[in-house]
Order: sequence, then structure tokens, then C-alpha cells
Amino acid sequence: SKYGLRTGDELMGVVAAESRPGKSPPLAYLARVNDETPEAAQRRPDFNRLSAVHPDEQLKLECGRTWRGEPEFTNRVIDLFCPFGKGQRAMIVAPAKAGKTMVMQAVAQGIVTNHPECHLMILLVDERPEEVTEMEQCGFGEVISSTFDRPADRHVQVAEMTLERARRRVEQGEDVVIILDSITRMARAYNTVQSGSGRTMSGGLDSNALEKPKRFLGSARKIAPDQGGGSLTIIATALVDTGSRMDQVIFEEFKGTGNSELVLSRELADRRIYPAIDLTASATRKEELLLDDDQLWVSHAMRRQLSGMGTSEAMMDLLGAMKKTSTNRDLIEWARAKT
Repeated sequence: SKYGLRTGDELMGVVAAESRPGKSPPLAYLARVNDETPEAAQRRPDFNRLSAVHPDEQLKLECGRTWRGEPEFTNRVIDLFCPFGKGQRAMIVAPAKAGKTMVMQAVAQGIVTNHPECHLMILLVDERPEEVTEMEQCGFGEVISSTFDRPADRHVQVAEMTLERARRRVEQGEDVVIILDSITRMARAYNTVQSGSGRTMSGGLDSNALEKPKRFLGSARKIAPDQGGGSLTIIATALVDTGSRMDQVIFEEFKGTGNSELVLSRELADRRIYPAIDLTASATRKEELLLDDDQLWVSHAMRRQLSGMGTSEAMMDLLGAMKKTSTNRDLIEWARAKT
């Protein structure tokens, strides 16, 4: 087009007086594109051509969060054992009823509190309406939703628009975080909408159905500083142990694509031990780029200590240590004093 407009651009301008019957009135004059002049917008880079580098700036989530008056440790555990950086492609692997929503709310609160420079979008696809309302009432970031009573093509439309909007912001050098719940339901929606290729994988999944969800997840990246910086962080939940073969296939397909995996444990949730995080299974690739030497030392020391225990003993042990200290810095001091 004349102005080089792309899907997901935010336009400001003057609307023409005459409206066509049954249609929106046309834009007579374009003033701003994504809060920049139309000329500046034409010079911006193309997202697909920006090179990705490993995330090296941590998204600190620790924010003194409380739950019913008690300190809540989700963010402190994530910061040490499975740190997220700007540009991370993180998967939260969640069995049913393992406290997935709590983890998402904790992460959202940490980002809003500690990183006001990041634009947070929470995308809820095929979710329960009350979950959407609860997220909106929390007041963290921009909540974009398509509930399970809407058709699959609506889910797809909302997901595509959110991704394009985020990509346009990153092209301008901004830091954007998308929390997606869930990549599994999104992939199911694409499977329903797409015309079949004729090749079906086990579980009834079309072999081409995951192309777009992979593009969504693959968009997460930190842009090289010499290309204007900016980052798109995607933290997506993947549902496992739902009893559906298709969900399992979707999870297996996405398993190796992320560079951070936070695994939730049904066993812990059944015992009401929260956060229900499986410490030995959760990890971030290249965590040494995100954590400083002290954090890395305490993380490795604790992993060695907890690796011999069962999932619940390990978590109880860690929570015991965290309850003695108010921040992770104090925890490091406490651990140094012990050794």
C-alpha cells in the first residue's frame, strides 16, 4: 500500500463525513501509524528479517506477592530455577488442576510490578468465561480473550491479531510479553479451521495444523541490539495428561521448540503444596546469561541437594528455606552462611 501498512498497525486519522450504507466510514486522512508519522512507519524493519539472539536480560518476577495474607513463592522459585528473560520462549507444562492460573497471575503481577517498560498482553484462547473475568479483574496488562463458547475461527482470528499487534510493537524496538493460555487449545482451533491436507497424524490432528501455532511460538525472540533491540517474550501453557491423544501429540510437537520449560506437578497440587512446580524437570536453556554468579551458584547448589528427593519433598525443602528469608538475595546470603 501507499503507506506500507501491515496487519496489526494502530492508525489515527480523520474519518470522512460521508459514510457508505452498511459500511464503516472511510479514513480521509492518515495522521499517525503506531504513534509515529506515516513516513517513519515506512522506514521500519520487517520483523521476519530481524535476527534473534539468546535472551540475556532477566525478567525479574520477585515482587513480594502475597496470597490470602501469606507470602507466595511462585515468582521466587521461577527466578532461581527457571528464569525468564526478555525474548524468552517459555512453556508452562500443566496437567489439569495443577494451579496453572495461579502461576500465570503470579508471572503477570511480577512483570507489571518490576517491568513497566514491557507491554503485557494476556491472550486467553478457548478458556472459561469466569477465568477471563478473573484475569480482567486482576488488572495486569491487556487481556484479550476468546471464550470456549465462540467458534474456532474466532479463536484463530484473535490469536493472529494479537501476534501481529505484538510484532508491530517489536519492530519499533519495544519489549512485549504475551502470556498465552493455552497453545494446546489454539492448535486445536487451527486444526478445526484449516482445510485438511488429507494427512492425519494420530489423535486426529492434521499434519499442517501446527504450522501457524509454531509461527506464533517461533515469533518469541530477542532482537540483536544493532538492529534496534526490542524483544517479544511468549510464555505459553501446554496442557498434558488431559486424556486426549490430540493434546499429547500437540505437546510432543512443541516440546523442543521452547528455550525454557516450567513443569507443574499434579502430585504436588493434589497434596495442596503450592507452587506445584516440579523443580528437577523445570529449567531454562543458557540460564547463565540471565543469572549472576551468586544466583547461579545457589541454583546449582540447591538442584544438587534436591535432586535425590521426591518432587514433594524437594518443594517442601525449598519452601522451608524460602520462608526463612524475605527475598532471593537473603536466601543466597543464608545459603552462603550455611556452607
